[in-house]
Amino acid sequence: MTESAFHEKNITPDEVQIREKLKQAYTPLLELRETVKKIAGETVEEWKFYGPKNGWILKTFLKKRNLFFIIIYDGFFRASFVFGEKTVSKILESDISENLKKELSKARKYAEGRGVSMIVKDNSFIVDFQKLLKFKIEK
Repeated sequence: MTESAFHEKNITPDEVQIREKLKQAYTPLLELRETVKKIAGETVEEWKFYGPKNGWILKTFLKKRNLFFIIIYDGFFRASFVFGEKTVSKILESDISENLKKELSKARKYAEGRGVSMIVKDNSFIVDFQKLLKFKIEK
C-alpha cells in the first residue's frame, strides 16, 4: 500500500493540506462528511498520529464512540470501520457489496472486532459507506 500523505509527527494536517493531497477525491470527502451529518448527526473529527509507518489518521466520533477512520493518501483516501462479531454477521447477511463482505469475512479478529475499509477516489463508495455507517451507529 502507498504511504499515507501525512506522516510528519510535528505537522497536524489541516483542510488546505487535505484538499491539496486529495485533489479530485476531496469532493467525495465532503460528500462523506455530509452523509455522516445526515445519518449520525453532530460528530467530532480528531487527528491522531499513529507513528511514522501509518502517520496521521482522522478519527470520527459520535459522542465518545469511534465511528470510523480516514487515512489520506495522494489522490485518494481510505475509510475504515471496525465491527464486533454480532454486527459482522448482520453485515454479511446484508445487501452490501460482495467485495466488502469478502474483505470483512477474511479480516483478522481482534479484541475490538474486525476491520473493513474502502478506497475512495470518487463518489461510487457512498452507498456502501452509508450502509456501514448505519450498522456502526445501531445500538
